[in-house]
Amino acid sequence: MTDISTLGEFGLIDRLTEGLTLHNESSLYGVGDDCAVLRYSTDSGDTRRVLVTTDMLMEGIHFDLTYTPLKHLGYKAAVVNFSDVYAMNGTPRQLLVSVAVGRRFKIEHLDELYSGLRLACERYGVDLVGGDTTTSLTGLALSLTCVGEADADAIAYRSGAHATDLICVSGNLGAAYMGLQLMERERRIFESQQAVPETAAQPDFAGREYLIERLLKPEARRDIIGRLREAGLRPTAMMDISDGLSSEVMHLCKQSHTGCRLYEERIPVDYQTAVAAEEFNFNVYTAALNGGEDYELLFTLPLACNSRIEQVEDVKVIGYMTPPEEGQKLVTRDGTEFDLKAQGWNPLRE
Repeated sequence: MTDISTLGEFGLIDRLTEGLTLHNESSLYGVGDDCAVLRYSTDSGDTRRVLVTTDMLMEGIHFDLTYTPLKHLGYKAAVVNFSDVYAMNGTPRQLLVSVAVGRRFKIEHLDELYSGLRLACERYGVDLVGGDTTTSLTGLALSLTCVGEADADAIAYRSGAHATDLICVSGNLGAAYMGLQLMERERRIFESQQAVPETAAQPDFAGREYLIERLLKPEARRDIIGRLREAGLRPTAMMDISDGLSSEVMHLCKQSHTGCRLYEERIPVDYQTAVAAEEFNFNVYTAALNGGEDYELLFTLPLACNSRIEQVEDVKVIGYMTPPEEGQKLVTRDGTEFDLKAQGWNPLRE
């Protein structure tokens, strides 16, 4: 028997879905991207497509309630689903939420959780249309499904990049990971002080607020999708950054059958991220490459779009796609090339 951890999350998905065929005309695109793509209209002139994505979040694996307020958890759970739809160049419209709770949870706890879900739906214009509830013996579990829509010719798959395409990223990277390091450190301190609770000190996050917000309350980059549309730019390939930049770039390369050159010095990082990385004795670019949970958009554009993308606020060009035989490389500040490694978060790793 083979341990699941040897395959990793995406290797397991590949194995379980190998050879799957789509039997319904309404199923246009299945496993392998941020969303499935469906079409239900029988009108051959209908250009709208339905996008569907789903996520499961488990207590102790994806979140720690020691430092994650339930309202923040509800908000984040919704937003990360919306992010998958935006990553297909679509618009989220409906959300379904299923919750499994243990006996330690009270009605007021679920009120808090749903207040976060409701707030996210209100802010992003998404309808909370249903779900399910049940009992759990292993803590809190959430399963969310988001339904969105997009024009057929606007959908950005992971498989559309070409050699010489520019690799672009929104925002900055590594902040959520450094926020996690801060919270985990404080959790360990808190647990060590429980023997003498009267001496317990309160954590001081002054100057680290941005990192905590990026971890506990991320935002989907709806604004970037709007700016790209206003600039007349359609990504050739796109996905959001949930498992780390290096892993996501390698996914684009695999799906698009390309190689890449990624330039370390061009990867955007926030000042608070750099300071925290130094405090924890981390290489800040290692955090940016492998941290995950930033939910920024990673996308490619034709080389001819270089001058226009430079005018789009909060987007950086960090490299370019190459022919597949040239490999997937990270170019350091001194010009040295290393093979890009997928060292991002893997929930199946032991």
